[in-house]
Amino acid sequence: MDIPKRQLGKTGVEVTILGLGGEGILRSRGFDREASELINRALDLGINYCESARAYDGSESYYGNTLQQRRSEIFLTSKSHARDKTGALTHLHQTLRSMNTEYLDLWQVHDVRTGDDVEEIFGAGGAIEAFVEAKEKGLVRFIGVTGHHDPAIIRACIMRFPFDTVLLPVNPAEPVHQSFIQEVIPLAQEREMGIVGMKVYLRGLARRIPGHPGMKPYLRFALSQQVSNIVIGCDDLGQVEENVALARSFSPMSPEEQEELISHVAPHARELMYYKP
Repeated sequence: MDIPKRQLGKTGVEVTILGLGGEGILRSRGFDREASELINRALDLGINYCESARAYDGSESYYGNTLQQRRSEIFLTSKSHARDKTGALTHLHQTLRSMNTEYLDLWQVHDVRTGDDVEEIFGAGGAIEAFVEAKEKGLVRFIGVTGHHDPAIIRACIMRFPFDTVLLPVNPAEPVHQSFIQEVIPLAQEREMGIVGMKVYLRGLARRIPGHPGMKPYLRFALSQQVSNIVIGCDDLGQVEENVALARSFSPMSPEEQEELISHVAPHARELMYYKP
């Protein structure tokens, strides 16, 4: 059974509803063999959306060392956390070298948190100028924005620029916390953006909740929202295989099931969203 696909907003590209996140074992250094096995296994199982970020330790290099002839099989994404044009372009050239590719399918403004970030990114000499230039030169096909701290900040970004995609948290803690689901997704839909969900398993902390029902309800909840796909970082091959199996068997969650899971998570939502190990 293949992993279902959905269209990534106005890009017109069809992506698997499950993508390989850039964290987990990929956000490390010195695990080249394990990372290569994990990436190859994900592609062998049919995942065609792979993400990384300049900030994710050796993640980009793991992809660059592994993909080689498989680059054409996937929609490859990365991110820059630089807020100025010069810094972002420096990041992009480092990313392209590390990932051993001539272009990115999607390059994203990474982790926008504050109003000061917004003003710097979109001001004179700001990072967005680098993103526009990179697209004009064919170094990136599409431009996205990411954030998981404040829905109002990501809304402000979307209002300032015609981004192709947005990466945001999608999990049952969101509706009782600062809800990207309610505050950002509708606007992104209006603008025909690709909507990519992250933190599906509450940063891996879902198992801390008493009466934990397993991972399947969280994945079903996320994919039952108005998203193009979700990305999940994995620690090992077993997690990749489990997530792919869940994605292949996905069935939409009813509104009643969603409310039940939200209620189950609600007493722990704030603690989990702010948890620091």
